[in-house]
Amino acid sequence: MPPFPTAARAALGDAQLRRNLAHATGTIRAKRAAVIDELDDWEGLRQQAARIKDDTLAHLDEHLLALEASLMARGAIVHWARDADDACRVVAAVARARGIRDVVKVKSMATQEIQLNEALAAEGISAWETDLAELIVQLGDDLPSHILVPAIHRNRTEIRDIFQERMGAVGRAAPEGLTDDPGVLAGAARLHLREKFLSTRMAVSGANFAVADTGTLVVVESEGNGRMCLTLPEVLVSVVGIEKVVPTWADLESFLTLLPRSSTGERMNPYTSTWSGVNPGDGPEEVHVVLLDNGRSRALADEFARQALRCIRCSACLNVCPVYERVGGHTYGSVYPGPIGAILNPLLRGVGQDPATDALPYASTLCGACGDVCPVAIDIPGILVHLRGKVVDAHRGDGRPKAEALAMRAASWGMAGAGRMRFGERLVGAATWLLRRSRAGTDRPVVSWLPWPGSQWTRARDLPVPPVESFRAWWRRVGRGEGSS
Repeated sequence: MPPFPTAARAALGDAQLRRNLAHATGTIRAKRAAVIDELDDWEGLRQQAARIKDDTLAHLDEHLLALEASLMARGAIVHWARDADDACRVVAAVARARGIRDVVKVKSMATQEIQLNEALAAEGISAWETDLAELIVQLGDDLPSHILVPAIHRNRTEIRDIFQERMGAVGRAAPEGLTDDPGVLAGAARLHLREKFLSTRMAVSGANFAVADTGTLVVVESEGNGRMCLTLPEVLVSVVGIEKVVPTWADLESFLTLLPRSSTGERMNPYTSTWSGVNPGDGPEEVHVVLLDNGRSRALADEFARQALRCIRCSACLNVCPVYERVGGHTYGSVYPGPIGAILNPLLRGVGQDPATDALPYASTLCGACGDVCPVAIDIPGILVHLRGKVVDAHRGDGRPKAEALAMRAASWGMAGAGRMRFGERLVGAATWLLRRSRAGTDRPVVSWLPWPGSQWTRARDLPVPPVESFRAWWRRVGRGEGSS
């Protein structure tokens, strides 16, 4: 993907995308607000969850070792993955050892992050998404654009067309005369997926939480497809980010109250599945857990920004973000879009490495809405500003003066002398007078285009027209304030 500014300009031209996003995010926002208002102390619950996460991150090494011991005591095989390649190798090796060529998947951000589907395909292993939205994305040869609703950028008609054109090539075809009624579409997906569930011997999942003292993994979902994956296959491999650990079973209470209200606007998730290792005669015969770092240690080393690892992937910040609502998730170039993606991606990957990552902390108006709705009280606006400073520092001394730095130097020179300042004010006043005459009768005169270097500003935003008269000229005209109100 190109850097965010380039991708965003293209997305802004897609009117259908904006309509789809506005409808979906508006609906979710309204549902969330209604269920949160039912609670007496939402803010206290947020702060409690933040404290649990912060304390866990401060002693993450201890909790991870406890989790490993608990999982192994219950018959699970634990693997440690430093990066995406390590994690993908483990999953592929488990499949090869059993002669498995097809796997079904629970919706998982971690497996999207490491590009597991692509890695398995390179090994001749097909991975089938079972979450309805992920299935739509996969069949459409598309990319997820939302944490909770990966196909949020598609409308019902588009989904019907995808099902009709693509289902038959990879399994059971869509029924004849398929309509775009949501119930009918869900029914077609159910029939298609049932064949996968009953014929596939291995499943791959992530986990929303991992309880250290009991060795319990937790997945919350709305459709039941995840539970089918977690119970029917012979082999289960769970790829779990190391930040998902919580110390005790009791710690889950806060998160299982916060997560459904913040994500789907529900009081509780329709399906909450928990499993601890192997249980003979009940569920998978072989359970593997891959504990994934992939940049999380780098994020943990940043004492201020490490709070981003509190994230429980609810997507509330996406649903209130005015930037996301207009450009969608693909513009962020990552499985983690929106405000949380704008901080997680640079933290996991590191800044100063590529222009696309360095652009993400600037993909925000800093309006603060994301921080207000975050159920674990992550200071997303503060981290965005923090990471902008990191991006600037990463490029200091590289011998290439930035346009912004040159503009600041020019402004400093112009404002340092009274004569230069007055001359500049007259030029601006004359230009403003001409512009206002040319746009007489408009409600909000703005400048939409300037030649370079001013185009660096106007290519992404309008420039309000300054007043004809400067403050100093006004001050002189009214007699230095005498008699003025």
